[in-house]
Amino acid sequence: QVQLVESGGGLVQAGGSLRLSCAASRIIFSLTAMGWYRQAPGKQRERVASITTGGNTNYADSVKGRFTISRDNAKKMVYLQMNSLKPEDTAVYYCNIATPDWALLDSWGQGTQVTVSS
Repeated sequence: QVQLVESGGGLVQAGGSLRLSCAASRIIFSLTAMGWYRQAPGKQRERVASITTGGNTNYADSVKGRFTISRDNAKKMVYLQMNSLKPEDTAVYYCNIATPDWALLDSWGQGTQVTVSS
């Protein structure tokens, strides 16, 4: 099973920035589309960004223009640069494989908490 370790979360004021990192192992990373997901208290997990093996990106409307996903295939890392953070971005953030059936994935990392204060 894929192993994922997320890091970089923290407490930040509204308007601030954070950069999340995710280390992946036990997958052929260079051949795998990756995504960032988040789950806020009392809400379902949602996908916020994805990146294909070729570097094409896709974003949820709520983060478009503020978040940037990137990857380093040599290091097996995926990143999420988050700018202009809002209180509604508060959630636990996870990375995982980007697939249409992502909600059925059963192997997740511990996530990293992002808290945005107003």
